[in-house]
Amino acid sequence: MGKRQSRPWIVSDELWSPIEPLLPEPGPKLVEGRPRVPDRQALCGILFVLHTGTQWEYLPQELGFGSGMTCWRRLAAWNEAGVWDELHLVLLKKLRAAGKLDWSRAVIDSSHVRAARRGPKAAPSPVDRARPGSKHHVLTDGQGIPLAVSLTGGNRNDVTQLLPLLDKVPAVADVVGRPRHRPDALLADRGYDHDKYRRLLWARGIRPVIAERGQPHGSGLGIFRYVVERTIAWLHGFRRLRIRWERRDDIHEAFLGLATCLITHRRIQRLC
Repeated sequence: MGKRQSRPWIVSDELWSPIEPLLPEPGPKLVEGRPRVPDRQALCGILFVLHTGTQWEYLPQELGFGSGMTCWRRLAAWNEAGVWDELHLVLLKKLRAAGKLDWSRAVIDSSHVRAARRGPKAAPSPVDRARPGSKHHVLTDGQGIPLAVSLTGGNRNDVTQLLPLLDKVPAVADVVGRPRHRPDALLADRGYDHDKYRRLLWARGIRPVIAERGQPHGSGLGIFRYVVERTIAWLHGFRRLRIRWERRDDIHEAFLGLATCLITHRRIQRLC
């Protein structure tokens, strides 16, 4: 991903330019009080929490990003307005226009994370039912660029999220031609081995390349599938995503969507 920034929560002009037009206009103030914290500063506060994993109430005030509650409200409002989905599509369009999206294959995988609190989409872990957990499901292109992510309970079978993830891939337009949202092939491990889903993939015009249960290891898919595992590692490089601290699933999904956009933006910087 390149060299680490010393302060990755500072929003650069290059990142802010595609975000600013997507933010909803603030409503009128109903009562007099302190001036509204600028959106760019609030986004810096959100990124600080995402990168460091600190609790909202401990967001350092000397940074000038506003209070933790202010940043929390902005994150919830922007997620409800679909800002991160729109931003992700804008970034994917840039990659496709530069010829950097690999539609020849997509790769799918998931990762289990511990949930510190019980709540929606936090279910008993399949390995320790006394502790709740959630799953991050990730679908990438052939280079590991995230195309879609989702959050489910920790006890949800991976294969059940195969079609929902494919449906979440946005239609990415190019300079010419039709928008594209479907890869030529889908690579997956044994957790997705099911004849029903193979048939459904063929019906969509997608060639399933899925490791089979009961077969010896060494299918050779690892040389292609490592990209999604690397992307999951990038997601969990954001400390707020290593453990699900939020009781509300929409707030954790907001962090997940924002992190997906940041990874895609970094790929643009590297590839374009």
